Amino acid sequence: MAQTPENPWLTIIGIGEDGDDGLSRAAREALAGARLVMGAPRQLDRLPPIKGEVVQWPVPFEAGIPLLLARRGLPTVLLASGDPFWFGAGASITRHLTPDEWTVHPAPSTFTLAAARLGWPLQHVECHGLHAAPLTRLRPSLAPGRRAIILLRDGAAASELATYLTEQGFGPSTLHILEALSGPCERIRTARADALGFTDIAHPVAVGLSMAGEGRTLPRSSGIADDWFDHDGQITKRPARALTLSALAPRPGETLWDIGAGSGSIAIEWLLAHPSTQAIAFEADPVRAARAQSNAMRLGVDRLTIITGKAPDIIPDGSRPDAIFIGGGLSQDLLERIEALPGGPTRLVANAVTLESEALLADWQARRGGDLLRIELAHAAPIGTKRGWRAAYPLVQWSVTL
Repeated sequence: MAQTPENPWLTIIGIGEDGDDGLSRAAREALAGARLVMGAPRQLDRLPPIKGEVVQWPVPFEAGIPLLLARRGLPTVLLASGDPFWFGAGASITRHLTPDEWTVHPAPSTFTLAAARLGWPLQHVECHGLHAAPLTRLRPSLAPGRRAIILLRDGAAASELATYLTEQGFGPSTLHILEALSGPCERIRTARADALGFTDIAHPVAVGLSMAGEGRTLPRSSGIADDWFDHDGQITKRPARALTLSALAPRPGETLWDIGAGSGSIAIEWLLAHPSTQAIAFEADPVRAARAQSNAMRLGVDRLTIITGKAPDIIPDGSRPDAIFIGGGLSQDLLERIEALPGGPTRLVANAVTLESEALLADWQARRGGDLLRIELAHAAPIGTKRGWRAAYPLVQWSVTL
């Protein structure tokens, strides 16, 4: 049969643990007419004998994409777990194809099956695919009373999850261990995170997490407490950070450059604002750069990119990002370098504490406009047997759209 835009050559079929029993008629017809069927061994084992050639998808996953594309134009079926476009293989494949080359027949996702078994309203449950991602991605979500469904690579990862939750102060959380959902070997068991003793958890596995405990909950507002970050004093303090993030105004899908990142607090809070944001931190001190990376991982935003070196030398060529923060290394050369880059509009926020850097920002604000803000803060501190106000260095902040 000729493959046309009305009859795409690739059919992606979502398959569950119930095998071909859970497939639609259209999916069965695609399998019957396929010249090639590719999938993981576990998925292929759940099919009855088929006419076409059968090829196991290799490991790592990316190695299978050239094999699939080499059969372009021939009737082909790719098997994927459940819903291929929810933490599945669908998007990884179709980004190499045009829309008229493929079609998809999804099955119920593991998230759907897990919510159905537990009686949880899925619209109120966080869903995480952590097959190859660190457990620390859960950190922003950990709050007593919340629920999450988590896909894991294997039983060992379920034990690691229990240990991580306990270390974070959420040991009393309930773990629903959901194995092989919808299949003949389906099994659901329940235990507290700090008492999980199962040693025979089988793949595929998901965990329904009902959070409980006295662990700290990460605030969702800008300006979280300074002690969330490991630092050596080189950190934009909480009140100034809240004002800075407000001026930077992170939006979904945007990218920030954090120049002179120090502990990485500005970039990390930018990333916490939305899961689609991106950030690149520039830091001259390699020790501080490593500390910023560690802070980002611990707070669940492992998508922070660190570039070590001195600005403006390490500022990349190309277009400016959506927003830029200068917290260290402010200079005439740096501002000129940023201004000369193509692109825009870019929201630029620069903080200064020295007279020289204040004068620099005042000069640029006079020529380029924007807002110039002087921030003076003081906190209560002992004075003998009484208390008084201890002032911090004034901070001057320039914010402008370039």
